Amino acid sequence: MLDSIIAKAPYFLLVYARCFAMIVTLPLFSMRAVNRRAKLALSFYMAFLMFSAIDFTAYEALVAEDQAFSLQFLLLVMGEALIGLIMGFFLQIIFAAFSTAGQFFAFQMGFSAASAYDALSQVENPLMGQYLNLIAMLVFMQNHWFQMIFMKGLMGSFKAMNALSLVTGTETVARFMLKGLTNLFADALVIAIPVMGTLLLVSVATGLLSKAAPQMNLLSEGFPVMILLAFFLILNMLPAMSDFFTRAFYTGVSDLTAFFAEFGK
Repeated sequence: MLDSIIAKAPYFLLVYARCFAMIVTLPLFSMRAVNRRAKLALSFYMAFLMFSAIDFTAYEALVAEDQAFSLQFLLLVMGEALIGLIMGFFLQIIFAAFSTAGQFFAFQMGFSAASAYDALSQVENPLMGQYLNLIAMLVFMQNHWFQMIFMKGLMGSFKAMNALSLVTGTETVARFMLKGLTNLFADALVIAIPVMGTLLLVSVATGLLSKAAPQMNLLSEGFPVMILLAFFLILNMLPAMSDFFTRAFYTGVSDLTAFFAEFGK
């Protein structure tokens, strides 16, 4: 196996570029806490496992031993890396829906100012956004979605598309990414609407009571009530929320598979 990799080193570099680009953009693996050597080693291991099953017929006319370090070959490597980035970024969009949902109702809870650096999303994120992001990551790992992404998504991408088809299918790629961004806000609203709607009703009721009896000063007690009620709702919604996370991952992987199938036609 090693002899075949050495004999076809330019092709192996193309496979490695796509694997490494996906690894550095995947949720969890994109964290700075993950050692760079571990990312390089995992990408090499993935490329090593898939190299023998990949058909390089489309590249035979473009990659030769004397062209391995030409500008044309460099563009092919960049194209393969771009495919990996598209896959990793699409999975980042799925996870961004959960942190966005937390941002939606964090303001009503009074936690909008309680923001900290989120290692998973690598941005400043309210605490509730980080909380939902961690739950989504646990569900993602528990249901072995990482293995499915590696074995089904990545391997399917090698069978369906290459750097040349990416150039001719820019419209398909743009439509696919726009659909992912649309689903991001739709999923975030589905997660956040129960909590947002309940807190809105509590705010309206508190305002009416404060207007009717100003001596009670209910607005000063509103923030702890809102926080306790929001946590109570989230606690009771966790089973349904976990099921929704699983469906969102399944839908995302299905969309990714359909995207590859459209290129494979």
